Amino acid sequence: MARGASSNPAYNSHHAAAGQGPEIDATTIISLLAVVALLAGAYAASIRLLPAAATLKIRILFVWHLFDALIHLVFEGSFLYNCFFVSYSLPTSFSVTSRRHPHIRLLTPPDVYWLGAPDKLYGASYGDGPFSRLWQEYAKADKRWGGTDLTVVSLEILTVAVAAPLALWVCELLRREERKGVLKRWFWMVVLATAELYGGFMTFAPEWLTGSPNLDTSNWMYLWLYLVFFNGLWVVFPLWILYEAYAAMSSAMSQAEMVDLVNYLKKDD
Repeated sequence: MARGASSNPAYNSHHAAAGQGPEIDATTIISLLAVVALLAGAYAASIRLLPAAATLKIRILFVWHLFDALIHLVFEGSFLYNCFFVSYSLPTSFSVTSRRHPHIRLLTPPDVYWLGAPDKLYGASYGDGPFSRLWQEYAKADKRWGGTDLTVVSLEILTVAVAAPLALWVCELLRREERKGVLKRWFWMVVLATAELYGGFMTFAPEWLTGSPNLDTSNWMYLWLYLVFFNGLWVVFPLWILYEAYAAMSSAMSQAEMVDLVNYLKKDD
């Protein structure tokens, strides 16, 4: 991605792109291929790790949860790295009064500074590494991911530290050939699916309630591919998992109730 000479080059390029067609370059292609590679890796792992008798449903659940974990650890983990370790030193002439400068976009409230540093801006927009460029690409659609939006960063800390390990634990439970305790899988899948749905709502609700100032929906790729499709995956699959979990738990409860009834009738005899 080309970087200009303004005081905030990354934001300047994003701002200029608003209202235009999608910028498809090497970074765009590599970023999309990276997502495909993680999905392919998750599928390959399912072939190697799952029992030969695993059903299609179990395979889909395994691939989804491993893909979920990889996205959280690799991509969103790199987002947090950018937020904590990639920075841009503001010019000495910068002051609170220039917070509305057209080339500088701050994602924190007035007089609130990320990591308590009033002289620096943090985030992927200020880096040149491959993962910085990856998030600069996504930030074309949602500018918050180029900087340090407090809600987004807080959610991603939980996502990387809690959701990713939990997704890996679900994969381990799916890998085991257990006839007893199968509902344990569904319990943890319900916990994770609920967390994913809540995280998605809290990511976008602040935008919707403020008129989506950070979202660029002016062209089809940023709207339908980056915002709708990629984020929609973390709505469709969790909802499907909740549905399947409800069916599995209801079936198990019905079977348990039937066993109790049979035992009760035998006792009366």
